[in-house]
Amino acid sequence: MALRERFPDLPPIWAAGFALAGWGLAQVLPVVDFASSLAAAIGVVLSLAGFLLAAWAAVWFSRKKTSIEPGERPTSLIVEGPFRVNRNPIYTGMALVLIGIAFWLGAMSALALALLFPFVITARFIRDEEASLRVAFGAEAEAYLRRTRRW
Repeated sequence: MALRERFPDLPPIWAAGFALAGWGLAQVLPVVDFASSLAAAIGVVLSLAGFLLAAWAAVWFSRKKTSIEPGERPTSLIVEGPFRVNRNPIYTGMALVLIGIAFWLGAMSALALALLFPFVITARFIRDEEASLRVAFGAEAEAYLRRTRRW
């Protein structure tokens, strides 16, 4: 079975990969070790906030009856809830979870890797999703993309 079939090309899979890689880096190459109970607490709070943000955004996909899966044609332009201030609250939530994990691990290498996640997700998913919104919703999407921050 091909690797792509075992691990679908989906953002949560990428996030899980980043989390595992961050953990691995923290074990073998922490670079700067800032582990402490305060860092761990900050990590838990950031991860919880990220999870809640992503869950809140996922609820809006259900409310609007549009697909949450990248690559599928959008049937609704979501501009309510967390989408009022951020075009990609699920991805932002994933990034917060990864940053939280890095704090919990207390390793600068894991934090540096977590900070790369938005760049990878933008290149791999977000640009195509924005193009799909433009095709599906035209000027309405263009206005939304202009007024609302990506991250």
